[in-house]
Amino acid sequence: MTLYIKNMVCDRCIMVVKQQLENLGFRVTAIALGSADVQPEPDAVQLSAVSSALKLLGFELIDNEKDRVVQRIKDLIIEKVHHSDLADNRLSFSDYLSDQVHKDYTYLSRMFSESEDTTIEKFIIQQKIEKVKELLEYGELNMNEIAWKMGYSSSAHLSTQFKTITGLTPSQYKSSDQLPRKSLDKV
Repeated sequence: MTLYIKNMVCDRCIMVVKQQLENLGFRVTAIALGSADVQPEPDAVQLSAVSSALKLLGFELIDNEKDRVVQRIKDLIIEKVHHSDLADNRLSFSDYLSDQVHKDYTYLSRMFSESEDTTIEKFIIQQKIEKVKELLEYGELNMNEIAWKMGYSSSAHLSTQFKTITGLTPSQYKSSDQLPRKSLDKV
């Protein structure tokens, strides 16, 4: 049985969820951001126990199709933005999401907006800005390299978008320690 799980945003989340499910007596046959395949199939009492255990760790079982699709969209965006080099593929997120979820992008966009009170585009921008904050804090790349890595057409475009979202220029952010980064499940 596949369990769909909200707030799985990184490899550590996968590890923690897997460990928790195994502690509850399930064999995890596959696990990825947002889902885990377990055996044996849990009954209602076991599902309640799984839900409670995961909730203590900041995760949540998803039980309806709309929420599953929205979470899948989020997971795909997080995976692309935070765990791959956007410069390598200059992808169209709309095509990518449609291909991965096997649904029309207009439908996905409407469903996401209704559920999240934001658009997919704004969610992508928020994720990119959080990744840029991380890269700025590392200090290993200059703005041109960060802009390229994150799929921006120029460092000026990135800087403008960064200031719109954070209220600071990238250099102001880098020299300031007042604004902490957000955890990915809070973006």
